[in-house]
Amino acid sequence: MSGLPDNTIIPCGGMLGIFRNIGCVGDSLSSGEFEFDNNGELGYWDCYEYSWGKMIERLTGVDVTNFSRGGMTAYSIYTEADEKNSVTESINRLFDKDNAKQAYIIALGVNDLHNIDMECYGGNVGGAGDIKEDYRENANTVIGWYGKIIARLKEISPHAKFFLLTIPDNGKNEKNAEAFAKALRDTAKKLKNCYIVDLYKDAPCYCDDFRKAYFNGGHMNAMGYLFTAHYVMRYIDDIIRKNHDDFRYVQFSCSGKKPYLYD
Repeated sequence: MSGLPDNTIIPCGGMLGIFRNIGCVGDSLSSGEFEFDNNGELGYWDCYEYSWGKMIERLTGVDVTNFSRGGMTAYSIYTEADEKNSVTESINRLFDKDNAKQAYIIALGVNDLHNIDMECYGGNVGGAGDIKEDYRENANTVIGWYGKIIARLKEISPHAKFFLLTIPDNGKNEKNAEAFAKALRDTAKKLKNCYIVDLYKDAPCYCDDFRKAYFNGGHMNAMGYLFTAHYVMRYIDDIIRKNHDDFRYVQFSCSGKKPYLYD
């Protein structure tokens, strides 16, 4: 599919402005988490104003809601949102119809893969085949639970666009990260209105030099979250430009109105 003409004058990242609201679903790397000295012990601080989602909000003017917290997995965020027992109030409202968004950026997987042997998944990353027509029948894998989140969000926002982030390569050839990236690519091909922001394949390697500049410990510093904001904006901008027919009616999402279809 052809994209917009090359001479279209829209700043990089500016295409995100077609959305009036976006939800960011993720873990500590989405919540702007910093590590701090908590009376001599390592503490973790979810500083949402420094999250890449909130930086996107300030850079674009789009309203961004963080459905994220440190330690989240696909299983835990779905369960907390479903049972409305989260300590993070925004997560309790993730599946509320009156809180539906026009687009969702989903950045889960780090904690899932680091805990791949945890009992709830039986040690399985899974694949797109784990996502069934009835999400209640999804397989008990990382991708199965990931698919449940998307299905529930499609119930409240049927025309929403979904941008799925793969996990960046850290230079250590982690088998599970590569398998997860492939599974997400296949998932985006299988599900309507889903697109891949392929950090594993396309982002700079998160190896030692990168981490020295953009991380403090196991989490990003302010520069790292700003880098991520710009990278995600540019990537989604490119997706929209190359698939502009898919985004012609974004303005009607969550409006209750149907577009008049022209020839």
